[in-house]
Amino acid sequence: MKEFMLIFRNSNPAPDTPTPEQMQERMNWLAGIAAQNKLVDKGNRLSMGQAKTVLPDNIVTDGPFTEIKEFVRGYIVVKTTTIDEAIELAKGNPILKMGGSVEVRALLTPGENN
Repeated sequence: MKEFMLIFRNSNPAPDTPTPEQMQERMNWLAGIAAQNKLVDKGNRLSMGQAKTVLPDNIVTDGPFTEIKEFVRGYIVVKTTTIDEAIELAKGNPILKMGGSVEVRALLTPGENN
């Protein structure tokens, strides 16, 4: 199993306080990942070589490249067998419904390169 960071970005300033419905949707999404025993609570360095970005309509692009106008809204770390499995988890994130994106990056362990 490998750890991947899911980084949540949005170009629209989000309200400081999410609605109860938005909070419930986020909690349900996280609970689904936790129920699969794939949610991790630690971090490491980020890989530049193993990176994808999931956009609305399930469009997947190469690289961790972002526009300056985008804001990092938060992140979680998941443990999956492949980056493709981590991408599938990212596709369920509610931020995609608001025009945001989820960047998927492999975490490096000591001595590992890209």
